[in-house]
Amino acid sequence: MTLTLKTNDFNAFFDAPFNGYGADSHYISPLNLDLKRFVSATENPLFQGDSEITYFTAHRDGRPIGRITAHIHAESNQMHGLARGYFGYFDCADDAEAANLLLTTAEDWARARGCTDMAGNFNLTAMQQIGVCTEGFENPPYTDQIWSPPHIARLLTENGYAPTFPMATFHAAIQGMPALAMGPKQQAILDDPSFTFAPMTRATINDRMEDARIVLNASFADNPMFVPLTSEEFKFQAKDLKWIMDPRISAVLHRDGAPVACIVCIPDVNPFLSATRSRIGLLTPFQFLKHKFTCRRAIVIFAGVLPELQGIGVNPLLMSKIFTAAQKAGYDTIANTWIGDENGASLGQREKAGATALHRLHLFGKSL
Repeated sequence: MTLTLKTNDFNAFFDAPFNGYGADSHYISPLNLDLKRFVSATENPLFQGDSEITYFTAHRDGRPIGRITAHIHAESNQMHGLARGYFGYFDCADDAEAANLLLTTAEDWARARGCTDMAGNFNLTAMQQIGVCTEGFENPPYTDQIWSPPHIARLLTENGYAPTFPMATFHAAIQGMPALAMGPKQQAILDDPSFTFAPMTRATINDRMEDARIVLNASFADNPMFVPLTSEEFKFQAKDLKWIMDPRISAVLHRDGAPVACIVCIPDVNPFLSATRSRIGLLTPFQFLKHKFTCRRAIVIFAGVLPELQGIGVNPLLMSKIFTAAQKAGYDTIANTWIGDENGASLGQREKAGATALHRLHLFGKSL
């Protein structure tokens, strides 16, 4: 059985996980058109050209069974004093030879550009999907959650990678949940006329997303690996949010007309992506409408509070508002994207909300 490598073959890149994992896996792909623009050196504003990203596919007897991106996040390396290469979208059949070919090729690419270590998965930055699934393989992922089968972590270990930066994803059942406690701090905010909830509608979504970017950059500034998002980068990542958002379950809080906190929560579109195999077809509009009226799972994409207002009850107020709205809208569960083990505050909030763990994740790194 022959093994070959191809570079920048997008159709093979898209097909590889489906071929490698089989029809019964929990793997969910981004929509093919979205994935294509994500890994494009010319479309994605994260990159300054072909020298900063490429991707490879491994083919067994002509059939793509594995893939990987190799890229450099120059701004992150500069900000954090690194010379790091990143790999992402590492999906592969349980094939040791194919995995070694993909990883060594990505490493050689990064080494040739002066990188001294390699880390991943980053799909494609720390503010997007990151990590490799190491526990909870039986749990289907929500939108923006990474899932990979058990052999991916093993193949990385066999190629000299070590797990680091442990993370977890959670979800909480919300139907029947009593309202989150509203203490004097939250009531004081509600009674203060300087605080107002900005209107969240399809007509105002662009303004609210810019509010969210401002809050995100300020509230995550001290987090490891974080790099502030430019308006262009944020709009690129959030391009299709207006079509899938349910305005009832997101909120932006203003103080004196300026954004100070936000929660961006969306319906889980993974069942729709699974039904369409992440491709646009004749039945896609019907499948989207069907999903829209049957979706019962939602996920918080991110939440943030300006540092100067943290600890005064803003975040619990927003969480209470979103959980109550989601209950009324008929959602059964709300999940989150990754939370690092070192983020005790966020983990404590998940515990108070009665959340249960879905997946265990780690980054995997290696010196070059």
